[in-house]
Amino acid sequence: MGYKLFLDDLRSVNMVYKDLSDHDFIIVRSYLDFVNYISENGLPDFISFDNDLGEDELQCLLPDGYACAKWLVYDREFDLRNLKFNVHSANPVAKVQIESLLNNYQKFLKNEE
Repeated sequence: MGYKLFLDDLRSVNMVYKDLSDHDFIIVRSYLDFVNYISENGLPDFISFDNDLGEDELQCLLPDGYACAKWLVYDREFDLRNLKFNVHSANPVAKVQIESLLNNYQKFLKNEE
């Protein structure tokens, strides 16, 4: 059985999923944590994406959830056909971007079969 990954710089799992807790997910707080964890442990069964992942000490935006989704699609050769995901970001534009990228890529992979 695989694992579930929760990407969010601030929230705990039960702030998004009322019937679940931090024990139900592996929690990563940044793009780098996301990339490193998946690189070391393989693709999860489910990913819950936040988009806005904070700023560095110079108040520059850090790589976001969309960058994480792009890494899955473009920089790795994962089979994402069966990946389940949810975008829990409060940023409506980013939510659509992440969902569209992953949904369209999954359709592309299924059409390649």
